[in-house]
Amino acid sequence: MSADVRPIAESELPEWLRTVNTGFLTTARVTDSDVAQRAKHNDFTRTVGAFDSETGRCVAAFRSFAQELTVPGGAFVPSSAVSNVGVLPTHRRQGLLSRMMADELAAAKARGDVLSTLIAAEYPIYGRYGYGPAASVSEWEIDVPRTGLDPRLAAPVDGGRIDLVDAAEVRRVGPELHERLRARTHGAVNRNERWWNLATGLEEMSYRPYKEQFFAVYRTAAGEVAGLAAYGADDHWTDAKVPQNTVRVKDLIAVTPQAERALWQFLCSIDWVTRVRTGYRAPDDLVPQMLPDPRSARIVTAADFLWVRLLDVVRALGARTYAVPGTLVLEVADAAGLSDGRYRLDAGTGACERTERPAELSLDVSALGSLYLGDESAVRLAALGRVSELRPGAVELADAVFRTARRPWCPDVF
Repeated sequence: MSADVRPIAESELPEWLRTVNTGFLTTARVTDSDVAQRAKHNDFTRTVGAFDSETGRCVAAFRSFAQELTVPGGAFVPSSAVSNVGVLPTHRRQGLLSRMMADELAAAKARGDVLSTLIAAEYPIYGRYGYGPAASVSEWEIDVPRTGLDPRLAAPVDGGRIDLVDAAEVRRVGPELHERLRARTHGAVNRNERWWNLATGLEEMSYRPYKEQFFAVYRTAAGEVAGLAAYGADDHWTDAKVPQNTVRVKDLIAVTPQAERALWQFLCSIDWVTRVRTGYRAPDDLVPQMLPDPRSARIVTAADFLWVRLLDVVRALGARTYAVPGTLVLEVADAAGLSDGRYRLDAGTGACERTERPAELSLDVSALGSLYLGDESAVRLAALGRVSELRPGAVELADAVFRTARRPWCPDVF
Protein backbone atom coordinates (compact mmCIF):
# COMPACT_ATOMS: atom_id res chain seq x y z
CA MET A 1 0.00 0.00 0.00
CA SER A 2 1.19 3.53 -0.80
CA ALA A 3 0.92 5.91 2.14
CA ASP A 4 2.17 9.33 3.09
CA VAL A 5 3.76 9.29 6.57
CA ARG A 6 4.16 12.79 8.01
CA PRO A 7 3.40 15.10 10.95
CA ILE A 8 -0.25 16.06 10.97
CA ALA A 9 -1.67 19.54 10.60
CA GLU A 10 -3.79 20.88 13.45
CA SER A 11 -6.88 20.62 11.22
CA GLU A 12 -6.23 16.86 10.95
CA LEU A 13 -6.24 16.30 14.71
CA PRO A 14 -9.89 15.09 14.91
CA GLU A 15 -9.28 12.37 12.35
CA TRP A 16 -5.95 11.45 13.95
CA LEU A 17 -7.66 11.09 17.35
CA ARG A 18 -10.35 8.93 15.79
CA THR A 19 -7.62 6.65 14.40
CA VAL A 20 -6.00 6.40 17.85
CA ASN A 21 -9.32 5.60 19.53
CA THR A 22 -10.21 2.99 16.91
CA GLY A 23 -6.82 1.33 17.19
CA PHE A 24 -7.19 1.09 20.97
CA LEU A 25 -10.81 -0.10 20.67
CA THR A 26 -12.15 2.67 22.89
CA THR A 27 -14.60 4.66 20.76
CA ALA A 28 -15.01 6.01 17.23
CA ARG A 29 -16.39 9.27 18.62
CA VAL A 30 -14.22 12.36 19.01
CA THR A 31 -15.74 15.42 20.68
CA ASP A 32 -14.87 19.06 20.21
CA SER A 33 -13.69 19.06 23.83
CA ASP A 34 -11.31 16.17 23.13
CA VAL A 35 -9.81 18.05 20.20
CA ALA A 36 -9.48 21.29 22.15
CA GLN A 37 -7.83 19.58 25.13
CA ARG A 38 -5.34 17.70 22.98
CA ALA A 39 -4.54 20.69 20.76
CA LYS A 40 -3.74 22.81 23.83
CA HIS A 41 -0.92 20.46 24.87
CA ASN A 42 0.07 18.83 21.59
CA ASP A 43 3.41 19.14 19.78
CA PHE A 44 2.31 18.78 16.17
CA THR A 45 5.88 18.34 14.95
CA ARG A 46 5.93 15.03 16.86
CA THR A 47 2.37 13.90 16.09
CA VAL A 48 2.52 11.66 13.04
CA GLY A 49 -0.10 10.08 10.82
CA ALA A 50 0.00 7.68 7.89
CA PHE A 51 -2.41 8.75 5.17
CA ASP A 52 -3.74 6.32 2.54
CA SER A 53 -2.68 7.65 -0.87
CA GLU A 54 -5.96 6.65 -2.51
CA THR A 55 -8.48 7.82 0.07
CA GLY A 56 -6.44 10.41 1.94
CA ARG A 57 -7.68 8.91 5.20
CA CYS A 58 -5.49 8.74 8.31
CA VAL A 59 -4.92 5.01 8.81
CA ALA A 60 -2.14 4.97 11.42
CA ALA A 61 -1.09 7.21 14.31
CA PHE A 62 2.08 7.81 16.29
CA ARG A 63 3.20 10.41 18.82
CA SER A 64 6.27 11.17 20.90
CA PHE A 65 7.02 13.77 23.54
CA ALA A 66 9.89 14.93 25.70
CA GLN A 67 10.38 13.01 28.93
CA GLU A 68 12.93 12.54 31.70
CA LEU A 69 13.76 9.06 33.01
CA THR A 70 15.41 8.57 36.38
CA VAL A 71 18.34 6.15 36.16
CA PRO A 72 20.27 4.39 38.95
CA GLY A 73 22.06 7.06 40.95
CA GLY A 74 19.27 9.61 40.54
CA ALA A 75 20.20 11.37 37.28
CA PHE A 76 17.36 12.54 35.02
CA VAL A 77 18.09 11.41 31.44
CA PRO A 78 16.36 13.06 28.44
CA SER A 79 14.13 10.59 26.65
CA SER A 80 11.70 10.54 23.75
CA ALA A 81 8.54 8.89 25.05
CA VAL A 82 6.46 7.07 22.42
CA SER A 83 2.69 6.86 22.82
CA ASN A 84 -0.62 6.72 20.93
CA VAL A 85 0.69 4.15 18.46
CA GLY A 86 -2.05 2.53 16.42
CA VAL A 87 -2.78 1.18 12.95
CA LEU A 88 -6.31 0.66 11.69
CA PRO A 89 -7.24 -3.03 11.36
CA THR A 90 -7.74 -2.51 7.60
CA HIS A 91 -4.07 -1.48 7.17
CA ARG A 92 -2.12 -3.80 9.45
CA ARG A 93 1.02 -5.65 8.34
CA GLN A 94 1.87 -3.10 5.65
CA GLY A 95 4.99 -1.63 7.25
CA LEU A 96 3.40 1.58 8.51
CA LEU A 97 4.59 1.21 12.11
CA SER A 98 8.11 0.38 10.91
CA ARG A 99 8.21 3.56 8.85
CA MET A 100 6.90 5.74 11.67
CA MET A 101 9.25 4.16 14.20
CA ALA A 102 12.30 4.54 11.96
CA ASP A 103 11.52 8.23 11.44
CA GLU A 104 10.96 8.81 15.16
CA LEU A 105 14.16 7.09 16.32
CA ALA A 106 16.26 8.97 13.77
CA ALA A 107 14.64 12.26 14.83
CA ALA A 108 15.13 11.49 18.53
CA LYS A 109 18.80 10.74 17.92
CA ALA A 110 19.17 14.03 16.01
CA ARG A 111 17.43 15.93 18.84
CA GLY A 112 20.00 14.63 21.30
CA ASP A 113 17.72 12.31 23.23
CA VAL A 114 19.72 9.69 25.11
CA LEU A 115 17.06 7.01 24.83
CA SER A 116 13.46 6.27 23.92
CA THR A 117 10.78 4.81 26.20
CA LEU A 118 7.34 3.29 25.83
CA ILE A 119 4.77 1.09 27.55
CA ALA A 120 4.21 -1.88 25.25
CA ALA A 121 0.60 -2.95 24.75
CA GLU A 122 1.84 -6.12 23.04
CA TYR A 123 5.11 -7.87 23.90
CA PRO A 124 6.35 -9.06 20.47
CA ILE A 125 6.26 -5.71 18.66
CA TYR A 126 9.00 -3.45 19.94
CA GLY A 127 12.01 -5.71 20.38
CA ARG A 128 12.58 -5.57 16.64
CA TYR A 129 13.05 -1.80 16.93
CA GLY A 130 15.71 -2.12 19.62
CA TYR A 131 13.58 -1.74 22.75
CA GLY A 132 14.04 -4.05 25.71
CA PRO A 133 11.76 -4.57 28.74
CA ALA A 134 13.57 -2.61 31.46
CA ALA A 135 11.16 -2.31 34.41
CA SER A 136 8.39 -4.68 35.48
CA VAL A 137 5.34 -4.24 37.68
CA SER A 138 3.33 -6.33 40.10
CA GLU A 139 -0.11 -5.81 41.55
CA TRP A 140 -1.32 -7.37 44.78
CA GLU A 141 -4.82 -7.99 46.08
CA ILE A 142 -4.86 -7.73 49.86
CA ASP A 143 -7.37 -9.86 51.75
CA VAL A 144 -7.92 -7.34 54.54
CA PRO A 145 -9.42 -9.67 57.22
CA ARG A 146 -6.38 -11.95 56.89
CA THR A 147 -3.72 -9.24 57.20
CA GLY A 148 -3.56 -9.36 60.99
CA LEU A 149 -3.88 -5.56 61.10
CA ASP A 150 -6.08 -4.08 63.81
CA PRO A 151 -8.63 -1.91 61.94
CA ARG A 152 -9.07 0.18 65.08
CA LEU A 153 -5.49 1.43 64.70
CA ALA A 154 -5.70 3.50 61.53
CA ALA A 155 -3.59 6.41 62.77
CA PRO A 156 0.17 6.32 62.07
CA VAL A 157 2.26 5.14 65.01
CA ASP A 158 5.19 7.48 64.28
CA GLY A 159 3.51 10.76 65.25
CA GLY A 160 2.44 11.56 61.70
CA ARG A 161 -1.13 11.92 60.49
CA ILE A 162 -3.40 11.02 57.59
CA ASP A 163 -5.61 13.75 56.13
CA LEU A 164 -8.31 13.37 53.50
CA VAL A 165 -7.90 16.23 51.01
CA ASP A 166 -9.57 17.50 47.86
CA ALA A 167 -8.29 17.61 44.29
CA ALA A 168 -7.09 21.19 44.59
CA GLU A 169 -4.86 20.25 47.52
CA VAL A 170 -3.47 17.31 45.55
CA ARG A 171 -2.53 19.64 42.68
CA ARG A 172 -0.83 21.89 45.24
CA VAL A 173 1.24 19.32 47.17
CA GLY A 174 1.47 16.43 44.71
CA PRO A 175 4.00 17.77 42.17
CA GLU A 176 6.67 18.61 44.76
CA LEU A 177 6.18 15.23 46.46
CA HIS A 178 6.55 13.42 43.15
CA GLU A 179 9.73 15.35 42.34
CA ARG A 180 11.20 14.02 45.58
CA LEU A 181 10.04 10.50 44.73
CA ARG A 182 11.45 10.40 41.21
CA ALA A 183 14.81 11.73 42.39
CA ARG A 184 15.25 8.50 44.38
CA THR A 185 13.33 6.00 42.21
CA HIS A 186 15.09 4.73 39.11
CA GLY A 187 12.57 3.90 36.42
CA ALA A 188 10.31 6.83 37.33
CA VAL A 189 9.42 9.50 34.77
CA ASN A 190 8.45 13.15 35.19
CA ARG A 191 4.84 14.30 35.52
CA ASN A 192 3.78 17.57 33.92
CA GLU A 193 0.93 19.89 34.89
CA ARG A 194 -1.49 18.16 32.54
CA TRP A 195 -0.80 14.81 34.25
CA TRP A 196 -1.98 16.29 37.55
CA ASN A 197 -4.98 17.97 35.91
CA LEU A 198 -6.13 14.68 34.36
CA ALA A 199 -5.48 12.77 37.59
CA THR A 200 -7.66 15.14 39.59
CA GLY A 201 -10.46 15.81 37.09
CA LEU A 202 -9.55 19.38 36.15
CA GLU A 203 -9.16 18.12 32.58
CA GLU A 204 -10.88 15.12 31.05
CA MET A 205 -11.15 13.21 27.76
CA SER A 206 -14.45 11.67 26.68
CA TYR A 207 -12.88 8.29 25.93
CA ARG A 208 -11.34 8.24 29.42
CA PRO A 209 -13.86 9.99 31.67
CA TYR A 210 -12.69 11.02 35.09
CA LYS A 211 -13.99 8.92 37.98
CA GLU A 212 -14.36 10.58 41.35
CA GLN A 213 -11.85 9.30 43.86
CA PHE A 214 -10.58 9.91 47.35
CA PHE A 215 -7.21 11.42 48.24
CA ALA A 216 -5.26 10.76 51.44
CA VAL A 217 -2.11 12.66 52.38
CA TYR A 218 0.42 11.52 54.98
CA ARG A 219 2.15 14.28 56.92
CA THR A 220 5.06 13.77 59.29
CA ALA A 221 4.98 14.92 62.90
CA ALA A 222 6.65 18.11 61.63
CA GLY A 223 3.84 18.66 59.11
CA GLU A 224 5.81 17.76 55.98
CA VAL A 225 3.93 15.94 53.20
CA ALA A 226 5.67 12.57 52.70
CA GLY A 227 3.01 10.43 51.03
CA LEU A 228 -0.10 10.57 48.88
CA ALA A 229 -2.72 7.97 47.93
CA ALA A 230 -5.52 8.26 45.38
CA TYR A 231 -8.13 5.53 45.52
CA GLY A 232 -11.68 4.54 44.68
CA ALA A 233 -14.04 1.84 45.91
CA ASP A 234 -16.85 -0.31 44.57
CA ASP A 235 -20.20 -0.86 46.31
CA HIS A 236 -20.69 -4.59 46.83
CA TRP A 237 -22.95 -6.13 49.48
CA THR A 238 -23.84 -9.78 49.93
CA ASP A 239 -27.43 -11.07 50.00
CA ALA A 240 -27.12 -11.04 53.78
CA LYS A 241 -26.39 -7.28 53.71
CA VAL A 242 -22.71 -7.75 54.53
CA PRO A 243 -20.40 -5.17 52.88
CA GLN A 244 -17.56 -6.66 50.83
CA ASN A 245 -16.11 -3.65 49.08
CA THR A 246 -12.83 -3.43 47.22
CA VAL A 247 -10.56 -0.39 47.28
CA ARG A 248 -8.57 0.14 44.09
CA VAL A 249 -5.47 2.27 44.45
CA LYS A 250 -4.94 4.63 41.53
CA ASP A 251 -1.71 6.13 42.79
CA LEU A 252 0.34 5.76 45.96
CA ILE A 253 3.64 7.58 46.25
CA ALA A 254 5.73 7.95 49.38
CA VAL A 255 9.25 9.16 50.07
CA THR A 256 9.76 7.26 53.34
CA PRO A 257 8.92 3.72 54.45
CA GLN A 258 7.02 5.23 57.38
CA ALA A 259 4.74 7.18 55.02
CA GLU A 260 4.20 4.15 52.84
CA ARG A 261 3.36 1.92 55.79
CA ALA A 262 0.95 4.49 57.21
CA LEU A 263 -0.95 4.81 53.92
CA TRP A 264 -1.34 1.03 53.48
CA GLN A 265 -2.44 0.73 57.11
CA PHE A 266 -5.02 3.45 56.49
CA LEU A 267 -6.38 1.85 53.30
CA CYS A 268 -6.72 -1.53 55.03
CA SER A 269 -8.60 0.01 57.95
CA ILE A 270 -11.47 1.63 56.02
CA ASP A 271 -14.86 0.33 57.14
CA TRP A 272 -16.70 -2.02 54.74
CA VAL A 273 -13.49 -2.79 52.81
CA THR A 274 -12.47 -6.45 52.56
CA ARG A 275 -10.08 -6.21 49.56
CA VAL A 276 -7.43 -3.70 48.53
CA ARG A 277 -6.00 -3.73 45.00
CA THR A 278 -2.60 -2.06 45.18
CA GLY A 279 -2.29 -0.88 41.58
CA TYR A 280 0.98 -1.38 39.71
CA ARG A 281 3.95 -1.48 42.07
CA ALA A 282 7.60 -2.49 41.76
CA PRO A 283 7.99 -6.29 41.90
CA ASP A 284 9.98 -5.95 45.14
CA ASP A 285 7.55 -3.48 46.73
CA LEU A 286 7.44 -3.58 50.53
CA VAL A 287 3.66 -3.79 50.87
CA PRO A 288 3.33 -7.59 51.50
CA GLN A 289 6.04 -7.53 54.18
CA MET A 290 4.46 -4.51 55.81
CA LEU A 291 1.49 -6.72 56.73
CA PRO A 292 1.60 -9.01 59.77
CA ASP A 293 0.62 -11.86 57.41
CA PRO A 294 2.28 -11.33 54.00
CA ARG A 295 0.28 -14.23 52.57
CA SER A 296 -2.83 -12.06 52.78
CA ALA A 297 -1.46 -10.22 49.72
CA ARG A 298 -1.57 -12.33 46.57
CA ILE A 299 -0.07 -11.27 43.26
CA VAL A 300 -2.72 -10.74 40.58
CA THR A 301 -0.46 -9.13 37.96
CA ALA A 302 3.22 -9.67 37.18
CA ALA A 303 4.33 -8.33 33.82
CA ASP A 304 6.79 -6.25 31.83
CA PHE A 305 5.99 -2.53 31.81
CA LEU A 306 8.55 0.13 30.84
CA TRP A 307 10.62 -0.56 27.71
CA VAL A 308 13.88 1.28 26.96
CA ARG A 309 15.72 1.81 23.68
CA LEU A 310 19.22 3.31 23.91
CA LEU A 311 20.09 5.93 21.30
CA ASP A 312 23.38 7.24 22.72
CA VAL A 313 25.25 4.47 24.54
CA VAL A 314 28.07 6.72 25.75
CA ARG A 315 25.75 9.22 27.42
CA ALA A 316 23.30 6.57 28.65
CA LEU A 317 25.88 4.38 30.39
CA GLY A 318 27.75 7.45 31.63
CA ALA A 319 24.61 8.87 33.27
CA ARG A 320 23.94 6.08 35.77
CA THR A 321 25.94 4.72 38.68
CA TYR A 322 27.01 1.11 39.21
CA ALA A 323 27.01 -1.28 42.15
CA VAL A 324 30.63 -2.41 41.91
CA PRO A 325 33.76 -1.17 40.13
CA GLY A 326 35.11 -2.91 37.06
CA THR A 327 35.60 -2.41 33.35
CA LEU A 328 33.66 -4.01 30.51
CA VAL A 329 34.05 -3.77 26.75
CA LEU A 330 30.67 -4.19 25.08
CA GLU A 331 30.04 -4.99 21.42
CA VAL A 332 26.57 -3.59 20.77
CA ALA A 333 24.62 -4.65 17.68
CA ASP A 334 21.92 -2.30 16.38
CA ALA A 335 20.15 -3.17 13.14
CA ALA A 336 19.04 0.46 12.76
CA GLY A 337 22.64 1.67 12.99
CA LEU A 338 21.87 4.18 15.74
CA SER A 339 23.85 2.73 18.65
CA ASP A 340 26.00 -0.06 17.23
CA GLY A 341 29.68 -0.13 18.07
CA ARG A 342 32.18 -1.11 20.73
CA TYR A 343 32.14 0.66 24.07
CA ARG A 344 34.35 0.58 27.15
CA LEU A 345 32.54 1.12 30.44
CA ASP A 346 34.48 1.94 33.61
CA ALA A 347 31.92 1.22 36.31
CA GLY A 348 34.17 2.69 38.98
CA THR A 349 34.21 6.17 37.49
CA GLY A 350 31.02 5.84 35.42
CA ALA A 351 32.90 6.82 32.26
CA CYS A 352 31.92 5.27 28.94
CA GLU A 353 33.63 5.76 25.59
CA ARG A 354 33.96 4.15 22.19
CA THR A 355 36.98 1.88 21.94
CA GLU A 356 38.95 -0.41 19.65
CA ARG A 357 39.83 -2.80 22.47
CA PRO A 358 38.76 -6.44 22.10
CA ALA A 359 35.13 -6.99 23.04
CA GLU A 360 34.32 -8.94 26.22
CA LEU A 361 30.53 -9.13 25.84
CA SER A 362 28.41 -9.09 22.72
CA LEU A 363 24.72 -8.16 22.85
CA ASP A 364 21.93 -6.51 20.92
CA VAL A 365 20.83 -2.98 21.82
CA SER A 366 17.51 -4.40 23.06
CA ALA A 367 19.35 -6.61 25.58
CA LEU A 368 21.33 -3.58 26.74
CA GLY A 369 18.03 -1.76 27.23
CA SER A 370 16.85 -4.58 29.49
CA LEU A 371 20.04 -4.35 31.56
CA TYR A 372 20.10 -0.57 31.71
CA LEU A 373 17.92 0.10 34.78
CA GLY A 374 19.20 -2.90 36.73
CA ASP A 375 16.08 -5.08 36.53
CA GLU A 376 17.44 -7.83 34.31
CA SER A 377 20.34 -10.20 34.92
CA ALA A 378 23.20 -10.56 32.45
CA VAL A 379 23.52 -14.19 33.59
CA ARG A 380 19.88 -14.84 32.66
CA LEU A 381 20.27 -13.13 29.29
CA ALA A 382 23.38 -15.20 28.57
CA ALA A 383 21.46 -18.38 29.39
CA LEU A 384 18.77 -17.24 26.96
CA GLY A 385 21.33 -16.63 24.22
CA ARG A 386 20.85 -12.85 24.22
CA VAL A 387 24.32 -12.06 25.62
CA SER A 388 27.52 -13.73 24.42
CA GLU A 389 30.57 -13.91 26.66
CA LEU A 390 33.83 -13.25 24.82
CA ARG A 391 36.06 -13.13 27.92
CA PRO A 392 35.63 -15.62 30.80
CA GLY A 393 34.01 -13.94 33.78
CA ALA A 394 32.59 -11.02 31.81
CA VAL A 395 28.98 -12.12 32.22
CA GLU A 396 29.27 -12.41 36.00
CA LEU A 397 30.95 -9.00 36.17
CA ALA A 398 28.25 -7.44 34.01
CA ASP A 399 25.60 -8.95 36.28
CA ALA A 400 27.22 -7.43 39.36
CA VAL A 401 27.84 -4.07 37.68
CA PHE A 402 24.38 -3.44 36.22
CA ARG A 403 22.10 -4.88 38.90
CA THR A 404 20.63 -2.59 41.55
CA ALA A 405 19.73 -3.25 45.20
CA ARG A 406 16.10 -2.29 44.55
CA ARG A 407 14.27 -3.01 41.31
CA PRO A 408 13.26 -0.09 39.09
CA TRP A 409 9.69 1.16 39.16
CA CYS A 410 7.75 3.34 36.74
CA PRO A 411 4.51 4.45 38.48
CA ASP A 412 2.99 5.92 35.31
CA VAL A 413 1.33 4.77 32.10
CA PHE A 414 1.98 7.13 29.21
